[in-house]
Amino acid sequence: MVRDGYFYALGLGAVAVLVWKLTHVSVLVALPILLALFFLWFFRDPNRIIPSGPGQIVSPGDGVVTEAEWIEMPTGSRLRVSIFLNVFNVHVNRVPVGGTVKVVEYRKGAFMNAMNPESVLNNEQTLITIDAGGYEVSFKQIAGLLARRIVCNLKVGDVVTRGQRMGLIKFGSRVDVLLPADAELKVKKGARVSGGSTVLAEIAVD
Repeated sequence: MVRDGYFYALGLGAVAVLVWKLTHVSVLVALPILLALFFLWFFRDPNRIIPSGPGQIVSPGDGVVTEAEWIEMPTGSRLRVSIFLNVFNVHVNRVPVGGTVKVVEYRKGAFMNAMNPESVLNNEQTLITIDAGGYEVSFKQIAGLLARRIVCNLKVGDVVTRGQRMGLIKFGSRVDVLLPADAELKVKKGARVSGGSTVLAEIAVD
């Protein structure tokens, strides 16, 4: 459980108690209690079995793959995998590959629907790049229409392990993963993935 869930639940529990003392109307008390239960459920943080195969790159979040395509960047061709997280998905994000954090860049922006292709350019987001030793993997936490806060617990120089928890995006959102050109894709558009446990791609390593 992410601690934010407890904060929301306790606050709404206090509201329920206050409403009961003021009104003694069960229907009015039910709303904050239901919301408290929702937040406890929303901020769940289940354990995951992390794949241990060499060169495997795992999903940083739960959701549905909405794009799996080649894009051209100043540094060359990259394979981009986009994953949409709806309000019912686990929103704890995980590190897709082990290595050393090379870049952490936060950028303010809009809160467009995360399904909109322009959200990757215009929305509030955090870019993280990890040097995995011989190749780099970047991923973005992208805010959505309802997401109003991105949490990233990483900083440049951190040594991370595959599947490690690294933050979350509150409510509906999106994560993009930028893979090296020689990555072998293991998922297709429309596939459901789980953060930390679904292998998105593999890199041949010596």
